[in-house]
Amino acid sequence: MSISHHSFRLARVTAFVFSSAGVSQAFAQDGYDAPQSWPSPMAEHLQWSAAFDRLEYSLPNKGEDSLVWDFQAWYGGDTHRVYLKSEGENTQGDGEDAEFESLELLYSRLIADFWEFQIGGGYQGGVLSDDHDESVYGVFGLQGTAPYRIETDAAVQYREGGIVTASMELEHDIRLTQRWYLQPRSEIVLAANESRQQAIGSGLNSVRIGLRARYEVTRRVAPYVGMYWQREYGETADMRREESETVEDTGVVIGMRMMF
Repeated sequence: MSISHHSFRLARVTAFVFSSAGVSQAFAQDGYDAPQSWPSPMAEHLQWSAAFDRLEYSLPNKGEDSLVWDFQAWYGGDTHRVYLKSEGENTQGDGEDAEFESLELLYSRLIADFWEFQIGGGYQGGVLSDDHDESVYGVFGLQGTAPYRIETDAAVQYREGGIVTASMELEHDIRLTQRWYLQPRSEIVLAANESRQQAIGSGLNSVRIGLRARYEVTRRVAPYVGMYWQREYGETADMRREESETVEDTGVVIGMRMMF
């Protein structure tokens, strides 16, 4: 392409930019504005989201099969939100109803890029029944994205009798294709003191490590299969042995991730 042709194209682009700027300035001087019904792009708008991060059927090698869920929903803006979180399971064949491992209502505030501070209360026990031991607790923690896109949910719980526990969940999505993902996942539970009534031992309580292969049919619906390994430690393991329960197990899961 010749230099004169380049100059001609540059002159046309320059004229277009200046004419566009002139039109925009004229609109501004004439009082032109977006329709009143349009939301401001800089204002904080209330939104909501809900998702089952895990809704799976678990088949352990040693224990009984169970239906497991991990649900999270929030309502609010960019800075302030209210969260509802629930994790639990329904063990198949034990004749009991489903159990909330945790049901929490939290206030959340953005304190840094990608990080929220959360505080509130929780419930542990049966789902609409008294088949399981029940307890309430206070909780605070951090939820966000650590470096290398590691989704992190860390919390400290203050339970009945002054029992203090802490938990951390870590997830990371590894993209294989536009639809296939691998997701390593780990959970760690610790306690500052002991409660035999609640089957909590001091120190490291348990570790669970899993890997899931997920296929996204859509961004909102994604079936998956996976496997996991889990183990109890220390005093918690001793309590389980006294009840003739296993302290280490592996298993397979089949489930669905759903967003609403």
